[in-house]
Amino acid sequence: MRSFPRPVVAVSKCLEFAACRYNGQMIACPVIRALKPLADFTPVCPEMEIGLGVPREPIRITETDGKRRLYQPGTGRDLTEEMNGFAQGYLAKIGEADGFILKGRSPSCGIKDVKVYPGTDPRHAPVTGKSAGFFGGAVLERLPHLAVEDDGRLENFQIREHFFTRLYALADFRQVRKSGGMKELVDFQSRHKLMLMAYSQTEMRALGRIVANGDPRPWGELTADYAAHLGAALSRLPRFTANVNVLQHALGYFKDGLGAAEKEFFLEELTRYRREKIPLSAVVAVMRSWVARFGDDYLRIQSYFEPYPEELSSVGDSGQGREP
Repeated sequence: MRSFPRPVVAVSKCLEFAACRYNGQMIACPVIRALKPLADFTPVCPEMEIGLGVPREPIRITETDGKRRLYQPGTGRDLTEEMNGFAQGYLAKIGEADGFILKGRSPSCGIKDVKVYPGTDPRHAPVTGKSAGFFGGAVLERLPHLAVEDDGRLENFQIREHFFTRLYALADFRQVRKSGGMKELVDFQSRHKLMLMAYSQTEMRALGRIVANGDPRPWGELTADYAAHLGAALSRLPRFTANVNVLQHALGYFKDGLGAAEKEFFLEELTRYRREKIPLSAVVAVMRSWVARFGDDYLRIQSYFEPYPEELSSVGDSGQGREP
């Protein structure tokens, strides 16, 4: 089994940490509950940080003449400047962070699908669009390379798996940056090679070139360049065809040890995965058994086969739907 670093995760305080929602409630989040023993959390409530109490009048995003504002209908307050000021100040001083888990559809913390209303009159205000919240949008704009999700989207298995994979890869890379050593960066590239191949072969090759030509460059410049390409590589879920290619590539490492029936079985399972009859985890489990059986050192260290701690796999892969 791999050893994993402890990710640093900023989180909306109302999710499992404090009863600070506008209605005085705390929201249950099974993902955060599962992560608590394995990660370090930094809770934040942007609405409380700008002086709103608990409980409080709800806020909403309004749009007039193409300009979006953060408005509190019950008091008539425009909170736009306060929230923008807090968001920029907080993100400028955040320090170490590998990801965010934010309250979904919140006018402050949401990252998408937040309701936008026309004008400030609450009596006649049908929803006219969707947006990110003011704080959540600032996070996405300022820190696009981090693993950022909301609690609602994390109920989807594929989104959750992608988030965990990204979070632990970024936490691993954060430790590499701290080390200041080329050996650690080379080792990082090696153990994540199959995972990067699944996510983006273009970025995998770009990262390989950065590592190969890294010695003459200042460490800060080198790792900043690497971080940008790593973030780009992990920005989207891998296509199922990319996973098929990676598994076919890995199969080549066992060509001399497997019997014809074993190879045929694996290729049949791969076809079933391609046709969405079984989940990816079922095919990967077969490959992992061969890694253990034959003891291949290169495949044994690959994060592709164990991208995050097994304790986080409490919800099974339904195998339903490739596009979340």
